[in-house]
Amino acid sequence: MKNRFKTIIYLTLFMGILMLVGGWLGGQMGLIMAFVFALVTNFSAYWFSDKIVLRMHRAQPVNPEHPLYEMVKRLSDRARIPTPKVYLLPIPGYNAFATGRNPSHAAVAVTQGLYESLNEDELEGVVAHELAHIKHYDTLIMMVAATLASTLMFVINMAKWAAIFGIGRADDEGPGLLEVLALTIIGPLVALLIQSAISRSREFLADGGAAKITGSPYGLARALAKLERFNEQSHGTLTSPQTAHLFIVNPLFGNNVVTKLFCTHPPIQARIETLLGKEQARTIQL
Repeated sequence: MKNRFKTIIYLTLFMGILMLVGGWLGGQMGLIMAFVFALVTNFSAYWFSDKIVLRMHRAQPVNPEHPLYEMVKRLSDRARIPTPKVYLLPIPGYNAFATGRNPSHAAVAVTQGLYESLNEDELEGVVAHELAHIKHYDTLIMMVAATLASTLMFVINMAKWAAIFGIGRADDEGPGLLEVLALTIIGPLVALLIQSAISRSREFLADGGAAKITGSPYGLARALAKLERFNEQSHGTLTSPQTAHLFIVNPLFGNNVVTKLFCTHPPIQARIETLLGKEQARTIQL
């Protein structure tokens, strides 16, 4: 409940910032035009983003006789959602993600390295986490966040070029060139911060959902600890920043303050403690 409330707050804040910036830069008409443009753009992404992401990672479909497919089907039945399409990613790395616009049009993808390295309980925990994302409509929520972010960027960029070429509002209340240029720097940072915060809150919810689906939090907790070690050893080379938020653990590593601030995932230790409690979490070695 706490993380769901956080998501609502973040999305409301995102919308409020968008309305404030749009009204300040271009008035009501400019905001409406930008918002419509961004919705049309992201409508295409909403329908085709899953296919794009799967193709980016060279995902190979798994047939119904494969043990991974059988596991996904069994856990999907427990979660009371349709069985999603199942894919293996033939790339070096240890991770998994879910994609698709709703439970009826969804897919779960697991890397070959992860499939071969986890035991059955741990793999079930990972798969259940991704199914929880699907059940919670997290792909839709993140698409809404992406729509708001792209709309904000579109409004800011339009205002930047208008200010550079001297095209301003009819009144004298609009921002000057320096103000707009400052906003082009601050705006993307704010959008990224809010998107990252939304993603982190959804990860906690999916962890809890996975424990309910499997009936135990221990498999996922052990899998998270292993994935942390595996991905540190692989130096975070699995994916690009554009798709990092999709994966069960952050595939991009860095220990500096900026990296942690904009990270799309909560710390692994915090996730394990939330699953097991602090005392039991000490038994899981990172």
